[in-house]
Amino acid sequence: MWIYEKRLEYPVRITKPDPRMAKLLMAQYGGPDSELGAGLRYLTQRYSMPDDRVRATLTDIGTEEIAHWEMIATMITQCMQGASLEELTAAGLDGYYVMHSYGVFPADPNGVPFTSSYIACTGDPIADLSEDMAADAATSDSLPTLKKSLNH
Repeated sequence: MWIYEKRLEYPVRITKPDPRMAKLLMAQYGGPDSELGAGLRYLTQRYSMPDDRVRATLTDIGTEEIAHWEMIATMITQCMQGASLEELTAAGLDGYYVMHSYGVFPADPNGVPFTSSYIACTGDPIADLSEDMAADAATSDSLPTLKKSLNH
C-alpha cells in the first residue's frame, strides 16, 4: 500500500502562460515513453519478477515515475493557465482545447491518446528489464532535443 503525501516531490511554480512548453511536456505526460508509461510498466512487470528485491525495486521505481507524472501534469496546467485561445492555437493546441479545454489529458503532443499498448510486460524478467532500460534510454535521448527546441 502506498501513502500519498499531498505535495509534489519537487515544487513547480510556472507563473506565465507558455502553451508551447505545455505541448512539449505532453510527450512526457501521455506519450509512449511518458512517465505514465514508465510507471505502469514498472508496476505491472513487478509481479513476474522472481526475486523479492527486484520486485521491491520495480515498485519503488514505478511509484517514483507516478510522482514524476504528477509534476508533469502540474507543469502543463500551469503553462496553460491564463493562456488565450489565440496563444493555444499558435502553439498547435486548438484541437486539444476543443476536446479537453484546460484539462490535462494523457495524450502525446500530437493529440494521440495514451494507450496500454505502450506498456510492455512479457513475463520474462530479462526481456522486461531490457525493455525498461531501452525505454529509459529513449527518454534520456530526447532531452537534448527538448532543450534545443526551448531555446528557439
